Amino acid sequence: MEPLKNMFNTAFLEQVGAAAEMVLEDFDKTVFLKAVFAGNWEQLELKQRIRRISTVLHDMFSGDYTQDIHSLLALTEELHRRAGRDNTFEYMFLPDYIEQYGTLHPRESLKAMERITILVSCEYAIRPFLIQDLKGTLAVMKKWTGHEHASVRRLATEGCRPRLPWGMALPALKKDPAPIIPILESLKLDESEFVRRSVANNLNDIAKDNPDVVLELATRWQGISEDTDRLIKHASRTLLKRADARALGLFGISQNISHTILHLSLVSERIKVGEYLEFSFLLENRDEVTADFRVEYAIHYCKAGGKTGRKVFKITENRYAPGKPVSFSRRQSFADMTTRKHYAGLHTLEIVINGKPQASVTFEVYR
Repeated sequence: MEPLKNMFNTAFLEQVGAAAEMVLEDFDKTVFLKAVFAGNWEQLELKQRIRRISTVLHDMFSGDYTQDIHSLLALTEELHRRAGRDNTFEYMFLPDYIEQYGTLHPRESLKAMERITILVSCEYAIRPFLIQDLKGTLAVMKKWTGHEHASVRRLATEGCRPRLPWGMALPALKKDPAPIIPILESLKLDESEFVRRSVANNLNDIAKDNPDVVLELATRWQGISEDTDRLIKHASRTLLKRADARALGLFGISQNISHTILHLSLVSERIKVGEYLEFSFLLENRDEVTADFRVEYAIHYCKAGGKTGRKVFKITENRYAPGKPVSFSRRQSFADMTTRKHYAGLHTLEIVINGKPQASVTFEVYR
């Protein structure tokens, strides 16, 4: 798969430069391209390339942020017109410009984000503003919950996620998420699944540090609508993987159902990094009645220095009648990824039913 950073190629940046030349007086596309591609461009990773582009734009603007933000917005309008769609990714250098240079001008910056986020999400750019002025920034985001455009409403919740992946940490909201709750309350019934999904992700973040807050909200919201029920189920995914008894009970999953795991087997007990672990097993409900089952598997990964790390993967949630074994088979990739590097050594596969480990088998990973 081609690295994502390669989207910032000559053809793409030619288009950016041409758009800037069209709407900005004295902008020179040739100078822009030369500065972007200067030096070690080929060695730069994705975020570094985004930062390079936003820095070059800043160097070519006037140096007066209150004027330059209008130049950025004019460029945004032209790029949006050319893209012909919302919610792109390749224009991440636009919010990055605000993240770098706009914190001394929060009013102008937040107003600009309200427009830019329709083209490209400002969820990362807004985080230094939350650190700088949590109360004031959240007040603006609360107003955004009533915005006509779904992307702006989504920014209201996505931008204040306490644990936004790859985003700047928000320690105050990890400790106390109470200031976020009015935003989530306002958006729980949003007409857009795009927005509701963000509410669920925010709640899932909160659950990692403040599970009681999420359980209280989930209990209160349950049954409001089918959409809200789906929202709280997605919001509770970390609690469910942790086998939190309260979360399991909220969704009708009992840890006291009699059952058994039969014939857990591996296709191979030795797999090479880059290959798949393939396994199968039977689940039999041995209770007297049909019951709900949450079927998962966990892998205890061998880590550097002899440590291990456990990760849970969901297979299904379903109702099964007693006395009728159900067959499952799965394959798990052991290819190295940006988010996970695999180490040689003994690993353990564990079958997890309704939050409880039931059967396990070891296998070897080698390079």
